[in-house]
Amino acid sequence: MPGPELPALELTGEERVALETLVRRHTAGQQLVLRGRIILAAGDGVNQSTIAAQLGTTINTVRYWRRRWLGLQTVPFEELNAEERLADAPRSGTPARITADQVCRIVALACETPADSERPISQWTGREVAAEVMKRGIVERISARHAARILKIGRPQAPPHPLLAHPGTRRRPVAEGGRDQCGLP
Repeated sequence: MPGPELPALELTGEERVALETLVRRHTAGQQLVLRGRIILAAGDGVNQSTIAAQLGTTINTVRYWRRRWLGLQTVPFEELNAEERLADAPRSGTPARITADQVCRIVALACETPADSERPISQWTGREVAAEVMKRGIVERISARHAARILKIGRPQAPPHPLLAHPGTRRRPVAEGGRDQCGLP
């Protein structure tokens, strides 16, 4: 049983060119590309179930982006370009209580020695960092766990190439000169 007839989605020349450019751009995010392809197919008159099957997505996704594009077509294209129309909407929820500047100040505090802050410890702990952050007035309130989490995120990542072979792989035999490919004896 067919559903209600949907209003036609007609694209202007400017909109079509912008969407085709977005879809072909190598640096575009895959979500934006998929959404752009949905709108282009809908603009060509392809029905929602065919678009969903061709693009490997659900009909609900096609329906959502088609309706969203139709709703935003009343806004002039100069004010809201194709990429902005296809971007994620702001999500609901509580705004962040700790700003990026405050995070930087917390990380900088952790880089200091605890003795500089007159703390009788040799290394920072989550509890000590949280106490010092509140003492200095960087944030009004922070838990020890959250302070530790902030510092963990800022930790340097592992090197991209391990020095030793991965477990389960064979190491090459030691070459002449007594060193393997990593420079180890």
